[in-house]
Amino acid sequence: MIKITFPDKSVREFEQGIKAYQVATSISTSLAKTTIAASVNGKVVDLDHQINSDAGIIFHSFSSKEGKEVYWHSSSHIMALAVKNLYPNVKVAIGPAIEQGFYYDFEAEPFADEDLRKIEKEMSKIIKSGMKFERNEISREEAIKMFESKGEDYKVELIKELPEGEVISTYSLGDFTDLCRGPHISNSSKIKHVSLLTSSGAYWRGDSNNKMLQRIYGISFPDKDELEKFLMIREEAEKRNHKKLGRELNLFSFFPEAPGSPFYKKNGLIIFEKLIEYWREEHKKDGYEEIKTPVILKRELWERSGHWENYRENMFTSEIEGDQFVIKPMNCPGGILLYNSELHSYKDLPIRSGEIGLDHRNEFSGALSGLFRVRAFHMDDAHIFMTPAQIKDEIIGVIKLFARVYKTFGLEYHLELSTRPEKSIGTDEAWETATEGLRGALDAYGIGYEINEGDGAFYGPKIDFKIHDALSRQWQCGTIQLDMNLPERFDVTYIDENSDKKRAIMIHRALYGSIERFMGIIIEHFGGFFPLWLAPVQVTVIPVSDKFNDYAKSVYDKLNSLGYRVEFDDRSEKVGYKIREADGIKKTPYMLVIGEKEVETNIFTVRQHKNGNIGELSLEDFISRIKVEVDTRILPEGYKLEFNK
Repeated sequence: MIKITFPDKSVREFEQGIKAYQVATSISTSLAKTTIAASVNGKVVDLDHQINSDAGIIFHSFSSKEGKEVYWHSSSHIMALAVKNLYPNVKVAIGPAIEQGFYYDFEAEPFADEDLRKIEKEMSKIIKSGMKFERNEISREEAIKMFESKGEDYKVELIKELPEGEVISTYSLGDFTDLCRGPHISNSSKIKHVSLLTSSGAYWRGDSNNKMLQRIYGISFPDKDELEKFLMIREEAEKRNHKKLGRELNLFSFFPEAPGSPFYKKNGLIIFEKLIEYWREEHKKDGYEEIKTPVILKRELWERSGHWENYRENMFTSEIEGDQFVIKPMNCPGGILLYNSELHSYKDLPIRSGEIGLDHRNEFSGALSGLFRVRAFHMDDAHIFMTPAQIKDEIIGVIKLFARVYKTFGLEYHLELSTRPEKSIGTDEAWETATEGLRGALDAYGIGYEINEGDGAFYGPKIDFKIHDALSRQWQCGTIQLDMNLPERFDVTYIDENSDKKRAIMIHRALYGSIERFMGIIIEHFGGFFPLWLAPVQVTVIPVSDKFNDYAKSVYDKLNSLGYRVEFDDRSEKVGYKIREADGIKKTPYMLVIGEKEVETNIFTVRQHKNGNIGELSLEDFISRIKVEVDTRILPEGYKLEFNK
């Protein structure tokens, strides 16, 4: 008999060799029905996996990260079989699960939309047939021989890179056998609802020197409502695409003369500056001092910090008078130099210093994507220097700051504690102390969090804020990194109460992450309909005809003199056209249409974006309304995508 321990710490005995699905069935048939895979002693396995010794077990449904990955990876195999059934001469490459769904790469002619629909239909047949996923283990030599006989060159290339003597696993689904570690669902009928989304070219292994393959992206769900919700979000996301809205709202441009570097237009610069203005306001409340450090610093500084060794491929360099310089990819070494320029007492700590630093990173050109992935960006860094006794309170203070700022934008979030990665600097003891410091602060704050093993920065563990936008999409945004390594490298110290020199502890933290990326996120979050305090144009004044221009101009002047961002549209166009442009295209929060009635009564029919006419107000009452809206940073109505189901 063997002992199996469950997540609630209960223990039960089973016959040696029992399979994971049999354990699930012994608990309840409903659990067995919804279970996709299991973790045995921390390793995700098929439900057919035999358990031969004492073990801990966790069952994964589609609602878990592990369950989704197995479900979507299995869906990619079903798609590959469907493609091979329809196009036998196609060669297969790789087909992983990704964050939202799955893809598979094929050596084939480009797939048209009608091809995707045919493949989707063939997948439905395979799913209904209930084909079993069968795992086999073979030697490296057997695997090479088998895939060579099938003409699957890409699989052979992958196998030849594996170590000699390594046992290789394959999964068969009907006539299709794939090189795969697994795990997979038990049979194809577990997949319920599938949609193939797009097809595009993709170089083999992401290398432009290799052959161009054809990649098909897909999504699958066990529930039809979930699929419909996903497709609804996807359709809305296309409408809210920040690159599209950036053009329509005249916010920013990109040019080949400076790839990955945004050029801000007037409207975009307003949003950019308002984000910084708000950042400064909130940081001042929490006792931060703002600093500014140079963009170009000598290579020796980056060697000392460890960035040259660990981050060199992402750094731009320049040579000046025989010395090599680095265009900074981050702000922390400069901030440390400033701290070290003075002697600090324990009475001075904590010192909280913030910087909106212009940074540059050498991102691969194929990865550049609007404001989301750029080479030139402004990092809203802050560094906190403190004593060990201050760690918990300072981290809690940062979490509270982040929470109130994200609330202002209507962004929800969850937290992840990311631990030591393989490529790192520092001692085991320093990493353990830093990690426990973050864990202790999270526990004391009383908020739930997930553990993200191995995803910390190379110099320390971190807390990541994963924000959720109006479309329920998740973004990596704010981060808090506790660093005990750079203070050691740079001899960052303070004088304690006994006049002894002690090592300071350092927090790295960024709230927006980068202003560019955060701006892209909120463009899509609000769909271009910004809160009034953030909107590039807050009010458009529209005279019905030329004879009302003088009065309309006086209204414009009044609002403008009070500091509101106002447009005066006196073009010789029809009123309906000007309203549609201000409302539907520019997404202007408020419109004042001025005709004879308004001139005579000084009462205005106020139009609001998305809501149409919202009532009649005097100019004074209208000004009072928008003042409250700006001062309190009220969120606009209707920016969130509503789901009927």
